[in-house]
Amino acid sequence: MESNLNVPLSPDKRTSGTRKRSFSREANLTGWLFISPMVIGFVVLLLGPLLLALYMSFTDWPLLGEAEFIGLENYQAIFQDTEFWTVVGNTFAFSAGLVPLNIVLALGLALLLVRKLPGIGIFRTAIFVPVMTSLIVWAIVWKYLFATDTGFINQILQMFGITGPSWLYNPKLAMPVVIVTSVLKNVGLNMVLFIAALQQVPVHLYEAARIDGASRTRQLFQITIPMISPTVFLTTLLTIIGSLKVFGQIYVMTQGGPDNSTKVLVYYIWERAFKNFEFGYASALAFVLFFIILVFTLLQWQFRKRWVFHEE
Repeated sequence: MESNLNVPLSPDKRTSGTRKRSFSREANLTGWLFISPMVIGFVVLLLGPLLLALYMSFTDWPLLGEAEFIGLENYQAIFQDTEFWTVVGNTFAFSAGLVPLNIVLALGLALLLVRKLPGIGIFRTAIFVPVMTSLIVWAIVWKYLFATDTGFINQILQMFGITGPSWLYNPKLAMPVVIVTSVLKNVGLNMVLFIAALQQVPVHLYEAARIDGASRTRQLFQITIPMISPTVFLTTLLTIIGSLKVFGQIYVMTQGGPDNSTKVLVYYIWERAFKNFEFGYASALAFVLFFIILVFTLLQWQFRKRWVFHEE
């Protein structure tokens, strides 16, 4: 039996193969043209500045002068900087206060507002509106509300014979004030995510639990929270990352004071870059913050594998 392996292709088959290759090249070119704006924007606006910042972190760059390559000296100086450790402690304190309060309040509001009642959309909208409000405007309003003499809150307290404290000038009160205002600003977003998750929980699970005599508290911890655990993980992760990057509220309300009690890491980066013009040092601080966020994210991801998908 003769082999057909060496039989030459007919002209029609060769033409068909050439057309397929030409069509494939055209399709690839069309695809690249469609995504080119995003690719160019990514390279110019994100990747390029990121690589430049990485290079700057290894230099002594006063911006207006010439950059001098100094290797790892900026990173060594960071870990010997006592103010850096104070700032990191303030950042973690802000996160430790904001994240649990935000998640618990958002879940509580979601449990109240998930019911289909007349006018319930008004309450949902009222709580979500601050999310869409400008952060700077929000911070300015609350700064005046917490003003020492003419602030609305102290005037209310004075009506009851109570002398209000200097909220934003007291090292023990300034950070809690910023935490509370930050929670009220962003709790609506997590609330909406929780409402969406709660609406997906099968109703028959609650019916079976009620038949078995389970209390509402038991239903919450044995049905509701396990069923919405992926959303709990997502909101917690996003809230932690956001809390570690806090800046606007601090800049407007306290400027890092009093006595550096509210100076957080991003504000410290801004201060070293745009007040002291130490762009190399500020870039190194920015990458330290990046690694802190990365570590927290990886830890939460491991926790997710054990908790959210424990049935696997």
